[in-house]
Amino acid sequence: MLSQYFPIALYFIVAAVIGVGILGASRVMGPRKPNPVKMSTYECGVTPETEVGPRFSVKFYLVAMLFMIFDVEAVSFYPWAVLMHQLRLFGLLEMAMFILVLGIGYAYVWKRGGFQWQE
Repeated sequence: MLSQYFPIALYFIVAAVIGVGILGASRVMGPRKPNPVKMSTYECGVTPETEVGPRFSVKFYLVAMLFMIFDVEAVSFYPWAVLMHQLRLFGLLEMAMFILVLGIGYAYVWKRGGFQWQE
């Protein structure tokens, strides 16, 4: 029974060894001669003339991530709509459960203020 999982375990072991080996080799063989020019921010060789603008709020990224999550979940409605007649009651119940879980997540994020731009 466990012999079926041997190729998968071997694959993960080989991947881990290669990953650690590459990181170790770059650490051992890579040049390390830091100087102020190398440690400065890369600006394409042009000296900055003005101050950097304000940073984006983390809220922007949170709203963008939430949009992507709900958008990807909404895309899953398409295969269900295509197979709706074949799935019958089972498909309807499964999609109802999916919409319920999605609605609970949406309500949770809304209650926590995840969709508000201003703090």
